[in-house]
Amino acid sequence: MIARKLYYSLSPKMRRVARRLVYLPVDVIDLVTGKRNPMIPPKGMIFTGSGDFEESGKALMRLCIDHANLKPDSALLDVGCGIGRLAIPLTQHLDKNGKYEGFDVVADGINWCKEKVSSKYPNFNFTYTPLRNDLYNLTAQQQAEHFVFPYANNYFDVVVLTSVFTHMQPAEVQHYLKEIKRVLKPGGHCLATFFILDEKTKETLKHNPDLMQFKYEYDHYFLHDNNVKDANIGFKDFSINNMAQQAGLNIKLINNGWWKGHDKSKSLNYQDLVIFTA
Repeated sequence: MIARKLYYSLSPKMRRVARRLVYLPVDVIDLVTGKRNPMIPPKGMIFTGSGDFEESGKALMRLCIDHANLKPDSALLDVGCGIGRLAIPLTQHLDKNGKYEGFDVVADGINWCKEKVSSKYPNFNFTYTPLRNDLYNLTAQQQAEHFVFPYANNYFDVVVLTSVFTHMQPAEVQHYLKEIKRVLKPGGHCLATFFILDEKTKETLKHNPDLMQFKYEYDHYFLHDNNVKDANIGFKDFSINNMAQQAGLNIKLINNGWWKGHDKSKSLNYQDLVIFTA
């Protein structure tokens, strides 16, 4: 918890610099020995969560196949694509008729993906979208609440957002859900992760301080850190249903993540997993 507080006290740019410095010895050794797969980014460049980058990407792809009807010829939109965690395994799943589009607010990740992925797989496209977010980008002025996805209506079979809505304010999430409804084909699927809290979750967190904490309560949501408001955001359970209804999306599945102390064998993901359908 102390390390997390210290991390959030840094600016977005300094957080990435700090990570590069921490992992520099490992990345240098991997480079010299040729140990690292060139299609996997250096550890110091990864900013999309903890755990094994390659394995978590494969697990996410499997969730898309099993629960979001992802096919080899699907058109998939990866919102908050980071530095290619999902895109990299998808290069081995999507065929020549498949299409991948990803966008992110961090330019370093997009540039790496263009160089390493798009150069080899022309049906994979990455777009830098400079949107303001106090965890990742403080230099941009455009707000996510007003951002129009640069894609045609009814274009995608699958939309994926992992650990994106956990860093967005309610009005931004509501707007994104409406945009997702617009770009999804009828019957298309959206796989998204959240931190969802009900009364039982609040009690569990109260008695388990080692779990992710959300101490700052608002009408429809909770904040982990009141100073870095986009650091981690938890939504009250009823608000997920309300936002889906307003966006014209149906909820096919809600699976509780193990972040809140649930049995890991019964959870599909660390965060809570929601499958929407258009």
